[in-house]
Amino acid sequence: MKRTFLLLVGGLALLAAAPAARAAEARETGALVLTLDQALGLAAEQNRDVQQALEYRTQVEARYGEERSAALPHFTVLGAASRSDDASQRGLGPPERMGNYTAKLAVTQPLFTWGQIGAAVRLADIGRSTAGDRLAGARGTALRDAATVFYDVLLAREFAALAAQNLQQKSRHLEEATRRLAAGTVTDFDVLAANVAVQNARPEVTRAANQISAARERLAFVLGLRGREVDVVGSLETAAAAVPDYGMAFQAAVNSRPELAELRKNRAMSEELVRVVKAGNKPRLDLGADIGWRAVDMDGRTGDGSAWSAGLQLSWPIFDGGRTKGAVARTESETRSLVLEEARFLDALELETRMGIDAVRESATIVEALTGTVTQAERLLALAEKGFELGVKVRLDVDDAQLNLLQARAGLARGRRDLLAAQVNLRWLTGKLSPAPAAH
Repeated sequence: MKRTFLLLVGGLALLAAAPAARAAEARETGALVLTLDQALGLAAEQNRDVQQALEYRTQVEARYGEERSAALPHFTVLGAASRSDDASQRGLGPPERMGNYTAKLAVTQPLFTWGQIGAAVRLADIGRSTAGDRLAGARGTALRDAATVFYDVLLAREFAALAAQNLQQKSRHLEEATRRLAAGTVTDFDVLAANVAVQNARPEVTRAANQISAARERLAFVLGLRGREVDVVGSLETAAAAVPDYGMAFQAAVNSRPELAELRKNRAMSEELVRVVKAGNKPRLDLGADIGWRAVDMDGRTGDGSAWSAGLQLSWPIFDGGRTKGAVARTESETRSLVLEEARFLDALELETRMGIDAVRESATIVEALTGTVTQAERLLALAEKGFELGVKVRLDVDDAQLNLLQARAGLARGRRDLLAAQVNLRWLTGKLSPAPAAH
């Protein structure tokens, strides 16, 4: 009994000292050791999707500038020089030799475009405002993924610690069986069984180490730190938070999700695009003017001076072969598709919110149940080992108790990870996931 108690205490002490040991080891290997807050901070800036969303902002700002330029006057500096010599004109009156030299500043300004330019500018302005929504959506997803993988690394370490404890316990049983064989109280069968148990426990230690490595690589990928060794420090210990009411959670999601805001803005952009396309076969009026200097040389007679012109141009494409009609039908259909996409997103959001709340409740119930199960399994193992020492229990009883304890601890670790991941996912669903959540 005393030996089992010491083993349990030693295992708990090992788990408590693990974060400090990992931090020291990581410093020696050059790995970047991160807390949850630090990992989320990196994800909010370094994640590839976040960086792509930042580039999208630059693109829509440039697109807004392009569309707005259509409503502003366009100035152009022009210069031209020409020289001609036509002997066939000799004696007919027109000059035989002629030179023209021109320099002028021209301006064009649309005066009336049937609302086409105004709609295009509004479309670009709405598109510019979607950049913030896309960036917020990318950051929210990056934070959710980073937190989830962070907890995966901690879970893999918990499994590795359990595998190591299991191997240590099996090795201790082998030593005890060997000692008893020398004393003549057990047979070779007991020693062989204990040795097989040790050999069967070794692969799980290797497998757990590989799971840690894979989880750390996934975390580096999510954080945008490809090629950099990363590690984590933290704990899966958590207190079950209050689960929000479904109605409140869904309303918060509708009000806060940037993806929904972007969808609605895309629909508004599509409606403006319909107005742009409808103006394709309507009349428009433009102003054109230029001012400059001109020099003329006609058979040695020269003249130069200022020159200017101004005029209005009315254009009306009265028949375009049905191109505008087809474009209008297409853009109107795209608008209706965006309305359906918004409705589909709301349906999916409603379902995901219900599932997210259910996942939090389920995980919290599992953690609460397994916390007591681990305590009972530890006591059961202690009783089984004491009984084996006294000769009232067989080796199978001890093995069963060990397996039950290992499964209970593994289940509790996974339950805690699932609870933390479910809480993060619910905060993401309701638009409340920030780069610096409360530390666990």
